Amino acid sequence: MGAGHDTVAAELARRAGRYGHEPYVVDVLTLLPAGLGTGLRSWYQAVVRHAPWVYAGVYGAFLRGAPGSRPSGVPLARLAGDRLLGLVDRLGADAVVSVFHLAAQLTGHLRARGRLRVPSAVYLVDFAVHRQWLHPGNDRYLCLTDAAAGEVRRSLGTAAVATGPVVAPEFLAPAPGGDRWRERFARHSPGRPPVLLSAGAWGAASRPDGTAALLAGAGYLPVVLCGRNRRLLDGVRRVPGVLALDWVEDMPGLLSAAHALLDNAAGQTAVQALAAGLPVIGYRPLPGHGLEGV
Repeated sequence: MGAGHDTVAAELARRAGRYGHEPYVVDVLTLLPAGLGTGLRSWYQAVVRHAPWVYAGVYGAFLRGAPGSRPSGVPLARLAGDRLLGLVDRLGADAVVSVFHLAAQLTGHLRARGRLRVPSAVYLVDFAVHRQWLHPGNDRYLCLTDAAAGEVRRSLGTAAVATGPVVAPEFLAPAPGGDRWRERFARHSPGRPPVLLSAGAWGAASRPDGTAALLAGAGYLPVVLCGRNRRLLDGVRRVPGVLALDWVEDMPGLLSAAHALLDNAAGQTAVQALAAGLPVIGYRPLPGHGLEGV
């Protein structure tokens, strides 16, 4: 649901196109009956921002692995089944790759029942493997780490390999925009090492203003990434000694100019930072995949 899934999908599509394939990216939420996908996204965004304890309960009930019978995501996912199958037939697709757990439940369900006749792969974008990623009907899992791939194999007996991060090549090479960011930091707070604080695309974080104030008091330049949360941006801008940023396009340059990243979601920003060689510190993580992925 967050922008990290879109980022990974876009990079996989770029790579597929480079090898002569014709990628087509679709948001599985748009395949659900009218209004349901939008409602799910809005609800998730609201609870992560304003009531993370609610998401902690949902994660514990539906996503965290545990012995015994647990609720499945298949009943929801199957509502998108006919539309996905129609899209596969219309495009003449040779394979389906899921980068979101609801999509993984859908493709696994359809493959297990013989309705999806092309291979389905799952790229597991999270460091933590929660149970809604897992369905034995999928043909192959691609994972961030060896530990995640091993957990998938133990849980499903399905082929799973560690591919490492799927990030754009700009994160793996010297970033041309780095000098511009360093100059901006030097103008804002000369001599203070810049430390990034990430709150994700939705700007969901626990007391980022307090964390930023602590860093500023210790002699650092806190650079708070507020995503698309205007209220967070306005609040953090009032903290002395802090640089608050809204949506950033040049993430390779920004990461190359920083000294460290404080991350709370174990999401795509952390993956990009690690790929770029920037130290990542998990701090006050969000419940669920944020806490378990640290």
